[in-house]
Amino acid sequence: MTGLASDTAMVMAAGLGKRMRPLTATQPKPMVRVAGKPLIDHSLDRLAEAGVAKAVVNVHYMSEPLIAHLALRDRPSVTVSDERDLLLETGGGMVKAHRADLLPDPFFCLNSDNIWLDGPQNAFADLSARWNPDEMDALLLVVSHARAVNFRGAGDFHMDAVGRLSRRKPGRIAPFIYTGIQIVSHGLLGDAPDGPFGTMTLWERAMQQGRLFGTSFTGLWFEVGTPQAIKPTEEALTGG
Repeated sequence: MTGLASDTAMVMAAGLGKRMRPLTATQPKPMVRVAGKPLIDHSLDRLAEAGVAKAVVNVHYMSEPLIAHLALRDRPSVTVSDERDLLLETGGGMVKAHRADLLPDPFFCLNSDNIWLDGPQNAFADLSARWNPDEMDALLLVVSHARAVNFRGAGDFHMDAVGRLSRRKPGRIAPFIYTGIQIVSHGLLGDAPDGPFGTMTLWERAMQQGRLFGTSFTGLWFEVGTPQAIKPTEEALTGG
């Protein structure tokens, strides 16, 4: 690992993939193919290219084909965090892996359906260059609307001059969208609730303490949440 804040990433792959139906009626969303390979391989390949050596992948829905696929990889090396008995959502999934001592301090965390094209340096180097554990419990990679392909939402966050994040107000538009990629410290997970809950529960507390930060992504990020987003994403990636 050279110049990175961590050698480990958690990859969120346990969701039900409801927005990707009917493609997820017979397979987990991370196995849906885009531009010739499963979605999860886009994330894992980028981790390997950046020099992140280890990945912790949580599984729940239709996990058997996903586990079998992950067993074929050696870069990064993959450890499965098993949520087959109970889907814990994003926050609960991180806490389970943390309590199982699978995640160093800090660690990268990313969604398994992420596709992006890096800017001058890779996304994990961007995060690492900005990471300051003395000030931050989490650092989110965010992207402007102009760099978010296929995205039609109102955005997620406002960001002040030093990078502190605040949530979009109801009925308003926020200039930054969360890419699904972040650095997380163990401090974010302290005193976390048990059972299923979303990461926003942890982010809210960090925002109140002024410890949730963002850094703006300099590449292109693709929203691939529905079957309709696959074709334009493939065309953008291949230039076709």
